[in-house]
Amino acid sequence: MATPEPYSIEHIPFAERHGHSRQLLWLWLAANLTIADYALGFLPVALGLPIVPALLALGLGNILGGLVLAWSAAMGPAAGYPQMFIGRRAFGRVGGYIPAALNWLSTAGWFTVNTILGSFAVQLLLPGVPFPVAAVVLVVIQTLLVIYGHNLIQAFERYMAAILGVLFAIAAVIALTHGSTISAWHPKPAGGTLALFAIVLAASFSYIMSWSPYASDYSRYLPEITSRSYIAIYVFAGAAVASFLTEVVGMLVAIIAPGASSSIAALKIAMGGFGVLAVVAVILGATTANVLNLYSNTISAKVLDVRLPRWQLAILGGALGFIVALVGYQNFTQNYANFLVALDYWIMPWLAVVLLDYYVFKHREPMAFSGAPPWNRNGPIAFAIGLIVSIPFMSEKFFTGPLASWFGGADFGYFIGFLVAGAVYIVLNRGRARPSRAMEG
Repeated sequence: MATPEPYSIEHIPFAERHGHSRQLLWLWLAANLTIADYALGFLPVALGLPIVPALLALGLGNILGGLVLAWSAAMGPAAGYPQMFIGRRAFGRVGGYIPAALNWLSTAGWFTVNTILGSFAVQLLLPGVPFPVAAVVLVVIQTLLVIYGHNLIQAFERYMAAILGVLFAIAAVIALTHGSTISAWHPKPAGGTLALFAIVLAASFSYIMSWSPYASDYSRYLPEITSRSYIAIYVFAGAAVASFLTEVVGMLVAIIAPGASSSIAALKIAMGGFGVLAVVAVILGATTANVLNLYSNTISAKVLDVRLPRWQLAILGGALGFIVALVGYQNFTQNYANFLVALDYWIMPWLAVVLLDYYVFKHREPMAFSGAPPWNRNGPIAFAIGLIVSIPFMSEKFFTGPLASWFGGADFGYFIGFLVAGAVYIVLNRGRARPSRAMEG
């Protein structure tokens, strides 16, 4: 852990393989006990969705998103490459620049958002600290962790999983002590319950599945013989349980403290004497998520064939996130977060192609990734068609597609992009699939 990681997108040699699949449980647990998940829990309350259907929507969204993330992570040991590099097989080296560039933008954007929210939490905890000071402290800590790389990140996330797990569990217990307030909350939804259910479902799904382009970045060091099934189980359990628990805490806090100036302030109010520790949990949660954001940001840059060492890319990415945070924090609005959610639209059609290529068409040999031709046209074609078809179904504050009304205003563009891209990719590769037990351990 004391030595910076020597690898970026190179194949991890068998002599360097180490660890156990259960370490992924702690990593994804820590990565999803975060401010972003917590804030998402405010959505069903803002929409006026009753508690029971809200819990069902959050649960189903996390189950579906967790499954996508889990089977993405399961590719890592056999491939020995990070997730975006694995995508080169289906897209080609140059064709893979498009999703790599989109992932670079997405990781940089989420790094900035978490830096802003984490800095706001520091200011709430220590009101005399200027925003730039809070932001620079967080960015420096996160960048140092990323410079040292994989092993230190795994250890950091493992310890944070224990700390954050206890803090958010206490927060859940304290929130539940306000049982009378929660049971008395009977909203009158403006729209139909089914439509609101679909909106919350799509939102919870989109958040957890958006980790998928990172997934194999943290499983590729495991021994090649590591069971794919065990990897999927541990990743799913860590990510889905943490995300669901944190969103439920957010939903309960939104009910308990409806008049707070922000979701972070609401947490401090609702937790009473535990308020300070709750805000500390927010700061730590922003850090655990941002370490993964910045690390995978450097990986995406390397997949773009940027000729800089990974540690330099970490410094540049951290500096960029800090600068954008300084520029944007005074006018930080939901529109910026909406822009980042829109970036997630590329993920589902990309994932459809990559998952099919690996599990159905069984392109798993390391040379299939490192020796990819400049272009593999089937991947980009399926990806583009899936993305284009999904746009009319978008339902966001900044854009509502002409076909969004088919689902009562719920955003199902993610699912449609996935299904269409997958169908097109299968058609373009018909006759190439080999019978297999694709999901065997």
